[in-house]
Amino acid sequence: METLFSIFLSMIISLPFYILMGIGNYTLFRKAGKNGFLAFIPVVNSITQLKITGRPTTDVVFEFVPIVNVFVTISHMVKYLRCFGVTKDWQKTLVIAVGYIYLPILANKGNVKYLGEFDDLPKPEKTKSTVKEWGDAILFAVVAATLIRWLIMEAFTIPTPSMEKSLLVGDFLFVSKFHYGTRTPKTPLQMPLTHQKIWLTNIPSYLDWIQLPQFRLPGFTHIKRNDVVVFNVPGIEENNFEEFDKNKWIDYPVDLKTNYIKRCVAVPGDVIEIRNQQIFVNGEKNENPEKMQFSYVIHSKTQLSDRVLDNLGIDNGSGYPDINDRGAFQLFYLTQEEKDKLEELPFVLNIRPYKTYNQGEWEGNIFPKDRELFPWNGDWYGPLTIPKEGATININRETLATYGKVITLYEHNDDAVIEDGKLLVDGTEVKQYTFHQDYYFMMGDNRHNSLDSRYWGFVPADHIVGKGFFIWLSLDADESFFSKIRWRRFFNLIE
Repeated sequence: METLFSIFLSMIISLPFYILMGIGNYTLFRKAGKNGFLAFIPVVNSITQLKITGRPTTDVVFEFVPIVNVFVTISHMVKYLRCFGVTKDWQKTLVIAVGYIYLPILANKGNVKYLGEFDDLPKPEKTKSTVKEWGDAILFAVVAATLIRWLIMEAFTIPTPSMEKSLLVGDFLFVSKFHYGTRTPKTPLQMPLTHQKIWLTNIPSYLDWIQLPQFRLPGFTHIKRNDVVVFNVPGIEENNFEEFDKNKWIDYPVDLKTNYIKRCVAVPGDVIEIRNQQIFVNGEKNENPEKMQFSYVIHSKTQLSDRVLDNLGIDNGSGYPDINDRGAFQLFYLTQEEKDKLEELPFVLNIRPYKTYNQGEWEGNIFPKDRELFPWNGDWYGPLTIPKEGATININRETLATYGKVITLYEHNDDAVIEDGKLLVDGTEVKQYTFHQDYYFMMGDNRHNSLDSRYWGFVPADHIVGKGFFIWLSLDADESFFSKIRWRRFFNLIE
């Protein structure tokens, strides 16, 4: 039922874009002598465009092949527009990037008329060298891809198992920018289509000489509890997770901080608490993800074979098994369903939780990092109030331990410091503080293998990148060449 609801919601959100593109194509189809209403029929509209350009209609297949479809769709659109006399690069770029806005406007211009199939059009006089033509083509493609990446969708790869089994390592997904609203760029001096480094090097891909004020364009929805969200992880330590030398740590601009993907379990103003691994929000039990995992030690007569695990759809265990005269002991991250399946096997002797804490037991790297005030751990946590824009707190030892980093680092105060247990803003001690923006609490579905808000704190609203939308490719690094692709995960919606 949830999957059907997600599909329905995605269709509702996408419908305005689809209708606006259809309105533009309706006019162009009629100018080409085709039935305008074909513009609103999925697949048929793409086939009609191919007929208008004189290309083989079988080429529509390539528009459904991951990666290839991006380039094929752009190529088809360029040829399609050329058949109507649209040759200016800026016009083609606008159609590809924001066609739902510009195509209806362009189609209704009086000078936009159908000139014939692409191959029958007169070839433009050659005024550019081959190098210049290729340069212009590459520049156009880069500009179009950059606009799409900024405004609408961005590709993202799952690098760690913190969201398994909901999302797998090797999943390639699209992140929707328009759900929560696109952020305007903060660091304009950046090599297009890069993030922190130039591909295959350790050379920074940006210059931070110019830092612009950041705003968020209107979105179609807001972050809700249990949304899967991509965000820039706030802390400098998490942004340099694999660099042990603190002298080499880089303090990235907000829009270039490392991308994380987690599930939002609490929104601004919520009070979150974890009791024996179960999340409670505002005193009510939170809905658990269907494929939530915890860590377990499997005690069996012999080591569980790959064949047994494959038959049960369970990933290989973590680390090397401990085998002795009492049997084999293996560490696994399991969903409840997987745990139940293993318990039914006759050679499995016992399954016990591996990483569990008692109430009041302190986990050393837990947030906030004050053992006396917050003797918490990943299984017993809170209660903790999530900061909300406009909410006011009293300043004391407890609130400074909880929100001090937020106030000094993420609230965009010109001069906010904590000295001798006091909060100083612009050199003046303040006894109360009002938050300037919203914050969120994020957690991974693989609860015992996730570096999340339990360990580094809140996610500011201006660090939100977008909503995890759907998986367009999934590769299993542990499989052989021909078995790497996880076909069953193609085009799965993320929920």
